[in-house]
Amino acid sequence: MRITVFGAGAIGGYLAAKLATAGRVDLSIVARGAHLEAIQADGLRLIEDGKETIARVRAAVTTEELGIQDYVVLALKAHSLAPALGEIAPLLGEGTAVVTMQNGVPWWYFYKAGGALEGTRLDAVDSGGRIWETIGPERIIGSVVYPAVEVDAPGRIRHVEGTRFSLGEPSGEKSERVSVLAREMVKAGLQAPVREDIRSEIWVKLWGNLSFNPISALTGSTLAAIVADEGTRAVARAMMLEAQAIGERLDVRFLIPVDRRIKGAGDVGGHKTSMLQDLERRRPMEVDALVTAVQELGRLTGQPTPAIDTVLALVRRLAIERGCY
Repeated sequence: MRITVFGAGAIGGYLAAKLATAGRVDLSIVARGAHLEAIQADGLRLIEDGKETIARVRAAVTTEELGIQDYVVLALKAHSLAPALGEIAPLLGEGTAVVTMQNGVPWWYFYKAGGALEGTRLDAVDSGGRIWETIGPERIIGSVVYPAVEVDAPGRIRHVEGTRFSLGEPSGEKSERVSVLAREMVKAGLQAPVREDIRSEIWVKLWGNLSFNPISALTGSTLAAIVADEGTRAVARAMMLEAQAIGERLDVRFLIPVDRRIKGAGDVGGHKTSMLQDLERRRPMEVDALVTAVQELGRLTGQPTPAIDTVLALVRRLAIERGCY
């Protein structure tokens, strides 16, 4: 089985290291710069439970040298996907499955979703439908990523907590290709449950990301601080209720109440969201995948989104001014 992890940052590096050390698959990664050089020279180092493991993986400069794969794992951020399509294409054959590990609303959301919006392409995450046409939604296995990991140094990944990567076909079927991938991930020491309704699980994670991420970027606050403050907690709650109304119009099941979800975010403590971290490091923020796409879904379903609209206008302006959009 040939697997390429495209985007060997924190999540991609962690997944690649676990699969490589299990030694059951022909694994390659696509990385850049100092990260690539370190992996080529010394292997991919994983710090987990206080121990360091060195995974020997094939680290490629170009995808042409790798050829067609059985699975391609896209572990780069949503806004980095369209610019990388030319590099991804040589990895794709007739039977290649593509596993998407981006946060936010996925570009393939309405593929085999059923209903009046079946086949709708979302401009916020796939302007002009380029990703849809190049990759093809029929290749997709959806994924929701839960591990907390960090890049300590080039070629060095530190695992903080969590091992779960939920998987699911857009159609909801338990296909052979998703079952085979799940088994390999489990044998590598990961949790890889196959979900019949991957969209509902995407929404549970998105529920917090679409609210807490932009609020944290606008205020510079941690999750605990946002939840502890009556004003910012109210803004987050209003955004989440608007999103829940959109999701329910799309037949999404929210299995926990909004206030429990908010409490869970606060219990994380003094954590800076990924959007705040990107802002501080002057890197592009995931504004469109996490917030703009939800606003677009609101327009498509006829659900008003006044709180989301307000926060989106502010965080987009901030991102533009800081060169992070």
